[in-house]
Amino acid sequence: MSTTEETKNENNAGTEQAETVNPCQREISVEIPAEVVADQQKKVLANYVKHARVAGFRKGKVPATIVKQRFAEDIQKDLIEQLVPKYFRQETERQKLSPISQPQITHLEMNDGQPLKFTATFEVLPEFEIPGYRDIKIEREQVTVSDEDVEHALQHLQEQQAKFIDVEGESALQDGDYAVISFKGTGVEDGGEPVEMEEVLVPIAGENTIKEFSENLRGAKPGDERSFDVAYPADFNDQRLAGKTVHYDVKVKGIRQRELPELNDEWAQKLGEEFKTVEDLRTRIREGMEAERRHQAEHKAKDRMIEELVNRYDFPVPQVLVEHQIDQRLDRGLRALAAQGLRQEQLKNMDFARLREGQREAAAREVKASLLLDKIADAENIEIGEEEIAREVEAVARQMQQTPEAVRARMEQSGGLDRIRERMRNEKALDLLYQQSA
Repeated sequence: MSTTEETKNENNAGTEQAETVNPCQREISVEIPAEVVADQQKKVLANYVKHARVAGFRKGKVPATIVKQRFAEDIQKDLIEQLVPKYFRQETERQKLSPISQPQITHLEMNDGQPLKFTATFEVLPEFEIPGYRDIKIEREQVTVSDEDVEHALQHLQEQQAKFIDVEGESALQDGDYAVISFKGTGVEDGGEPVEMEEVLVPIAGENTIKEFSENLRGAKPGDERSFDVAYPADFNDQRLAGKTVHYDVKVKGIRQRELPELNDEWAQKLGEEFKTVEDLRTRIREGMEAERRHQAEHKAKDRMIEELVNRYDFPVPQVLVEHQIDQRLDRGLRALAAQGLRQEQLKNMDFARLREGQREAAAREVKASLLLDKIADAENIEIGEEEIAREVEAVARQMQQTPEAVRARMEQSGGLDRIRERMRNEKALDLLYQQSA
């Protein structure tokens, strides 16, 4: 397309649309008129003349020709930084384009007396329709709590309130007993720093007790010592031990047995003023379990609803949003591993390129789900009030033990408030679909 005349008629920026590389990508070519470039160049040069320091001249008295020659590269850089963003923004507004990524500037042409030309490539949100989204029906799980479930929970509560009593005499450890031990553990392969504990309570044949501890401590008496190796599986939940073999030197310091409280009204009353009898406690346990299972059932139903939405509507997703979602998924994963004891040196052995690629499909579906819910929120005119935002900020402030004012100020700078608003809108949209799907 012609550029010179259009730059005068259309905000002094000439443009042509190029073929896109992907469905969400746009490419525009912009031409800034020579007279605009020259005028701005004079302003930039004048500012450099005012502040330039050159040997042999007083500040502000350096000839413009010398300044232009000495600082040519810096002047050109400043000129580009002042003109390119402005005319890029003007042209995207003229074409009614809303970039969601930073533009990649290529084919930059800049010569004295000539227009400044450049090409900008960026991504925009996809355009799509969602007919029939209110017709989605999701089967909901029936929530039930049996008497057996309640009794199991009641027993677990008893176990939490149990007391441990020392076993006197020459008794030997048997299943159901608790061994009071001290130990030193040393890595067999790496020979790292030993881990020592002075007093640990180990249930013999306990549900979560490592079998080697139960097998080697069964039959031992206070004062006995045992040595054995434990080969931890690669998928062990503690990353510090996963896939390693550790040698343990253990000393039995004592034996304890668990004493459960008697299941009666007096014990129930100790758990809270609202409980007068064991039946009151059973009722509260049942109500709590029903509420929790309803919440879980709702969560599963909403997950299936999102899955149905993502599968039903086909449209492209911007790669910049997918990459951002991959970053978030990896960040959450690494934080979880760090909480499990992942050491900094272990990060060096990770193939992050492979990890990123492994997250791509799930990240793309999450982005697609977010775009769908945002579209539904628009269609349903869902808005988030300032009071709702304020309550959310207060909740974050309490969690971080900071003032709401400090948290809000930081969120306003980082864009956190907008992210909270978007998340709450999407949650309301999903709630609406869930309620109408019954």
